Amino acid sequence: MENKNQFRLLFERRFGPFFLTQLLGAFNDNLYKNALVILVAYHAATYSTLDPNLLTNAAAGIFILPFLLFSASAGQIADKFEKSAIIRTIKAVEIVIVAIAAAGLFLKSLPLLYAALFLLGLHSTFFGPVKYAILPQTLTPAELVGGNGLVEMGTFVAILAGTLVAGMLIALHNGTAWVSALILLIGVAGFLASLAIPKAPAAAASLAFDWNPLRETWSNLKFARQNRTVFLSLLGISWFWFYGLLFLSQFPVYSRLVLGGNEHVVTLLLALFSIGVAAGSLLCERLSGHKVEIGLVPFGSIGLSIFAVDLFFATPGSVSRIDVGAWQFLMQPGAWRIALDLFLIGLFGGFYIVPLYALIQTRCPSSHRSRVIAANNILNALFMIVASGLAWFVLDAGFTIPQLLLMTGLLNAAVALYIYTLVPEFLLRFVDWMLVHSIYRLKTSGIANIPEEGPALLVCNHQSLADALVVTAACRRPIRFVMYYAIFNVPGLRFIFRSMKAIPIAGAKEAPEVLDRAYDEIAAALEDGQLVCIFPEGQLTRDGEIGPFRPGVTRILARTPVPVVPMALSGLWRSIFSRNRDKWKIATLFPAVSLTAGPALSPAAATPDALHAIVSSLAANDRTKKRRTA
Repeated sequence: MENKNQFRLLFERRFGPFFLTQLLGAFNDNLYKNALVILVAYHAATYSTLDPNLLTNAAAGIFILPFLLFSASAGQIADKFEKSAIIRTIKAVEIVIVAIAAAGLFLKSLPLLYAALFLLGLHSTFFGPVKYAILPQTLTPAELVGGNGLVEMGTFVAILAGTLVAGMLIALHNGTAWVSALILLIGVAGFLASLAIPKAPAAAASLAFDWNPLRETWSNLKFARQNRTVFLSLLGISWFWFYGLLFLSQFPVYSRLVLGGNEHVVTLLLALFSIGVAAGSLLCERLSGHKVEIGLVPFGSIGLSIFAVDLFFATPGSVSRIDVGAWQFLMQPGAWRIALDLFLIGLFGGFYIVPLYALIQTRCPSSHRSRVIAANNILNALFMIVASGLAWFVLDAGFTIPQLLLMTGLLNAAVALYIYTLVPEFLLRFVDWMLVHSIYRLKTSGIANIPEEGPALLVCNHQSLADALVVTAACRRPIRFVMYYAIFNVPGLRFIFRSMKAIPIAGAKEAPEVLDRAYDEIAAALEDGQLVCIFPEGQLTRDGEIGPFRPGVTRILARTPVPVVPMALSGLWRSIFSRNRDKWKIATLFPAVSLTAGPALSPAAATPDALHAIVSSLAANDRTKKRRTA
């Protein structure tokens, strides 16, 4: 289960019907929304005497408005009631909404068309909290990143497909009839798919419903702020939609006035960005090693800035040809660099967004998960409104679209740097992820023995200075490491160790006050439900063998009895961070490293001698496996 390919989830009932339901819903939203925009932009006189630009911008605002008004209520409903029933109800209502939309298209009634658009926005408002809150209930922690990646991939594929199909159908004779028939068909198909979604029990069935959306939203944001990492993840997701809107909203004018392209070039730019996000979302599962790897978030933000800046320099200063098609555009000098930049912006956007959603799902209590996601939807809407206003202000001030895109990339770098200084965990996980994936070839076994929630003491042998980095990279949860206080206080490194919330410790004769304080911090961390890792040898191995375990484990468990997970590291003795005198040989620069976790022991069974025997056995078994596969 732990290493299951994410695509296999599509064929399992616990995920496949839900994925199909959300995919069809997103497709229908974008099909109708883009068909309506094309109609009011190119055939406005048939529907109204109002300015087409006003009607086009009004469509975007009407679709977003329900997110601001009703997200708080949607989050409460998603937490209070069984989720599959909520989804089926939402999808049944969608059939009525698209019927109203079809009637508006048939009657050429602008009020009906905009009413249906508002109701589709309302449909998405109530579906959003359920969409992300149901995943942790139906997927294992090892599948959560892959499941989120599939959902994000499906969302952006639906956006792209809805946009393309809307343009093709409206261009046909009786195009509105084709659109009407298709949205009705997709609405029914989405409802039928929802019937197969298995039950997901209510997370907070006794929740008292608050009808005041402002008060409820503020309450949810206050709850999220109790966990700084979760709250800043909400802001990070909203920032992504801010960034994305600034880019996507410029594609039509950027294509026509800057690149000299026709509407097919606009579609090409959207396709490159959407395919990039889809690819990045799917790659997250492989790059993260089947766990929530927030180290990918800084990696993603770096790419979002670098390739936005490069897009500015890749953009031509003047248009050589006008009204060129997609293929003609790609044949022009420098066009492939622009295309690659847009694809890579989307790719790194996927690296950025998927771990953030997964982090919120795992670190937010299940009783509040839907409401926190609903609050996030409100933040997303507000950020997108601000992005639209900023784009209008900057362009009205005389800046060009390439300059606006450059500003977006630079602003992204500034915002990312600010967030990572507030929560160093993001940046530290990124550095850890880069080191482990560039220096070592890490394989893990038995990691599922580390509990997904609740306290536990991790006990591991000590081969090198990089041991903590390897253990961190392999584990899905944050870990508090106990380390020698003299190393903890090294100038320049102290900030890193404090950011990791490492616990400094010393010998009883060396600094008894440091030792007592360390045991107090360990007890407090375990009582708070955290993971604590110790290296009971008390020092790095000098010969590659596992030394005697000191009695500190016994003192910890006597005060705070928790499960103990024995772990064995192997391969790091041949790395440059060990005390191995032969470590500078080229053959040992990129060693294969293994981390094996055994079944958890009860506090009574976890004596130093018993743990030493188990860790030694795990290490010996791993060496035997390596010899057999060599």
